[in-house]
Amino acid sequence: MRARTATWFETKIRYEKTMEDGLEKKITELYVVDALSFTEAETRITEEMSSFISGEFKVTDIKQASYGEIFFSDAAADDKWYKAKLQYIMFDEKTEKEKRTTQYFLVQAATLSDAVKHIVEAMSTYMGDYAIVSIAETQVMDVYEKA
Repeated sequence: MRARTATWFETKIRYEKTMEDGLEKKITELYVVDALSFTEAETRITEEMSSFISGEFKVTDIKQASYGEIFFSDAAADDKWYKAKLQYIMFDEKTEKEKRTTQYFLVQAATLSDAVKHIVEAMSTYMGDYAIVSIAETQVMDVYEKA
């Protein structure tokens, strides 16, 4: 398990894919790229996709991701991506109230329970209290990091 903090962009690619029955179908897939700007994100996803897609494809959407950190797994079975919402719990001594700060992560795992395990493992060095508020499977096909 390794973590990577960066500026991530979610990009949608639309292209014609040959299905198992031999018919061509237009599909849209979601990919995540590490980039500094929208322009760089479009350039990077175009470069990455040109080696996988033989025909024409179109970048239909680019948006900055709500997460800044991604937990990558080295296990071959971990082929899905989960978006996790965590809250750091702190006690404000001035107001004597509990304060929660929300942060989102993207986690690579095979199942929902594996995603929870990976989060717990990644957060093992964090000394404060935190709560896993939600975890949901995403439509992300793959994540492309800068070399």
